[in-house]
Amino acid sequence: MKKNILKKTLLLTSILATTAQVSAGGFQLNAQSATGLGRAFAGDAVIADNASVMARNAAAMTLFDKTAISLGVTAVNSKIKISDATYTFDTFGTPSTKNADFDNAGGFAAIPNIHLIVPMKNNLSLGFDAYTNFGAKTKFDNNYAPSEYGGSTEIKTTNFGLAAAYRINQQWSIGGGLDIIYGTGNLQRIAPANLAHTKIIDIDAKGWGLGFNLGSVYELNKNNRFGLAYHYSPKITATGDFSGVSPAMVNADELYIPLPSLLELSGYHKITNTKFALHYSVEWIGWSAFDSLNTNKGQVKNYQWKDTYHLAIGSTYYLNNNWTLRSGYMYDLGAQDELTSVSVPDSDRQWLSAGVTYHLNQKSTIDFGATYLLGQDTKVNEETNFIPSIADSKISGTTNTDAILLGMQYSMNF
Repeated sequence: MKKNILKKTLLLTSILATTAQVSAGGFQLNAQSATGLGRAFAGDAVIADNASVMARNAAAMTLFDKTAISLGVTAVNSKIKISDATYTFDTFGTPSTKNADFDNAGGFAAIPNIHLIVPMKNNLSLGFDAYTNFGAKTKFDNNYAPSEYGGSTEIKTTNFGLAAAYRINQQWSIGGGLDIIYGTGNLQRIAPANLAHTKIIDIDAKGWGLGFNLGSVYELNKNNRFGLAYHYSPKITATGDFSGVSPAMVNADELYIPLPSLLELSGYHKITNTKFALHYSVEWIGWSAFDSLNTNKGQVKNYQWKDTYHLAIGSTYYLNNNWTLRSGYMYDLGAQDELTSVSVPDSDRQWLSAGVTYHLNQKSTIDFGATYLLGQDTKVNEETNFIPSIADSKISGTTNTDAILLGMQYSMNF
């Protein structure tokens, strides 16, 4: 029975992974589950209300005594707006200025996920999952005046995870696994009309990387527990098609995509003799790894992002045997530092989340989650020197990113 479940899961995952290649949202995608989405992912490294917990903390797989599977999808509708923007192109000391406002460089994406946990003998559990951890996508119209700053940008990953966990005793469990990451990078930049719309950068590259994760769970009792998990993310080497006049494009055949590592601490506490539980998470994200995008021939774009973190707190109300309600709030600190970017905008964000679970029967549930993400206004300034002392340009303005995320998930125990 378990072998048949695993075969079907692998087949379905391959289909979902193909879908994931054409959809992306923000650069760090918290979209592993609808239940997590409904509580702003507060406590998600230890709550373990379905199999999706293994994406956050492999050690939590020991909290299951039956085979568990979760299938879900998260829809993301983002709006990326540039306002009060001015674009200046200077040739031989004679500048020309244009308005550079843009209504929406975002869009819609559907991001699937699948998670499978199989308890074995001797306190051992095994797991497999596939989901999207990172993705950035912006697209500007072809007639956008500052085309050297706009164009199109798409960076995305699909994570295939293999994990194992072991229960040491009633209090402690440990776990870990391998993250096989498939990443793609698609970038296009065109010189402005002043330079005959010359293609500066055109990249379509794909590649693989190998990461790993380690985790632990400590259970005070059945109502109180803590989880700690670390995910190491590699620098992906992608190969494909490269063209353009940028020095980084000439004879290039590799693109290097650095990804941040993650460290998360979560807690879960069900209040005795009530139907309420409180939970929380603190996550560190090593965004300083995303210092620049480079090919094997030079630098494509300098970013110099900083390490950051997010704080999340949530609550769960176990209404009755059929319904579970949840809510959450997250403050997500932006990674952009002194250098700013129109093509990959970033800011501090707030998550306002709510969700519900309906128990179809004792073995299966259907979950819904929703988040309204509010991004802060961020000042952006960029400059490009095409030909020293002859032609250069700059853009300044304010970027803002808001999004609505809706998740749905089916979970079952065997």
